[in-house]
Amino acid sequence: MPAGDVERVHAGPPSLLRPVVDSSSWWSLALGAARVALVPFARLRVSGDVPVPLRGGPLILAANHISPIDPAVLMAACRARGVAPRFLADAAVFRLRSVGWLVRRTGHVPVARGTATVTDALGDAAAAVEAGAVVLVYPEGRIGLDPGFWPEKGKTGTARLALLSGAVVIPVAQWGTHELVPYSAPKGAVRGLLRAMRHRPTVHVRFGAPLRVTGTAREATEQIMAAITATLAPLRAAEPDRPNHVDPTRPLSTSRTRPR
Repeated sequence: MPAGDVERVHAGPPSLLRPVVDSSSWWSLALGAARVALVPFARLRVSGDVPVPLRGGPLILAANHISPIDPAVLMAACRARGVAPRFLADAAVFRLRSVGWLVRRTGHVPVARGTATVTDALGDAAAAVEAGAVVLVYPEGRIGLDPGFWPEKGKTGTARLALLSGAVVIPVAQWGTHELVPYSAPKGAVRGLLRAMRHRPTVHVRFGAPLRVTGTAREATEQIMAAITATLAPLRAAEPDRPNHVDPTRPLSTSRTRPR
């Protein structure tokens, strides 16, 4: 379904305003730290907005995925818009010594990919959304491998989460994160960041118009991916076909390419 056919949901009247809800003081601090830590490596440009009535949840943020550093960039962008989302993250992240304690303490949802319990994440995420949380999801389920860096065909998990919870979805598009670290990170990450420090590429994050998905899980998935693609297009108007920056470590695949 074209992005223009998606039902749009508008912010309510001022009487419905609610305060922003942080997952915890630790997570709020981490969001601010991400914004500061990004400064030496990139010029962050955040556009679009999250309507104030939606900032405290329930809400689903659905983002494209083009680089291993995307979570840190989205943390910084969400901080700029007063949103403290819970991430659906690979279960391996919860076991890392460096950040595992933080994601375990701050209400993020582990996704045990390749296991029999992978579907548990959907129920956990739905419970979090229904309890009033903001949840950030990558509908593609991986760093996209489309040759043109456009969003791939999405998996149905995000759409099922939206249909199950009834929550509004905001598409989030990012562009430029692929210039900071290579696809192969952590291998090559230090070299990539040193290069970024010299050039400080501009990284864009745009929050699109809120939408409420309808229909089957596959139809709703197409609505979400169309909205993300429409939100991304203005960010890469100068690079409509392929990005100017070439990452030799990134494989290319057309197996999940969507028509645009």
